[in-house]
Amino acid sequence: MELYNYIKALHLIFVITWFAGLFYIPRLFVYQIEAFYKPSPNKEILGEQLKLMAKRLWFIITWPSAILATVFAVWLLILIPTWLNQSWMLVKLVFVALLFLYHFKTHQIFKQLQKDEVRYTSKFMRIWNEGSTIILFSVVFLVILKDSLNWVFGVVGIVALAILLMLGIKWYKHIREKKPKA
Repeated sequence: MELYNYIKALHLIFVITWFAGLFYIPRLFVYQIEAFYKPSPNKEILGEQLKLMAKRLWFIITWPSAILATVFAVWLLILIPTWLNQSWMLVKLVFVALLFLYHFKTHQIFKQLQKDEVRYTSKFMRIWNEGSTIILFSVVFLVILKDSLNWVFGVVGIVALAILLMLGIKWYKHIREKKPKA
């Protein structure tokens, strides 16, 4: 059982660093997109620095953390395979699949921005940034409560969280637009 605790600790550490990368990379995307529309030489200077920061974050922190979190998660499931018979774990795995889809789409956006292909607005990226937050809330509640949650309350709760996040984004945009330009 002591091995279990070490594996669980390592899994949690890499989940945390994975999410840290997923929380920060869209913020760098926002800055990259906004820098793309600045006049020269700011566009080039900021663009190159932000691409370097994104590349380091993505390949030194986010991808390795995703891989190691997954390795330790599989190891935990090997140690306690009965979890796969529990509904909360099956629902959690659905959210983990969504997290990987989010990660892969973020990787696609990363590759586009590395080639100076701007296909999204900074507003879209601010909203995109909240995707991992919604998944994190869902997974944490599932793991802590060890229940698949009453679907009505679970779905309503996640929708309410998403609405609150969107209202927060609109409120922040309103504050930014009211702030006098320097």
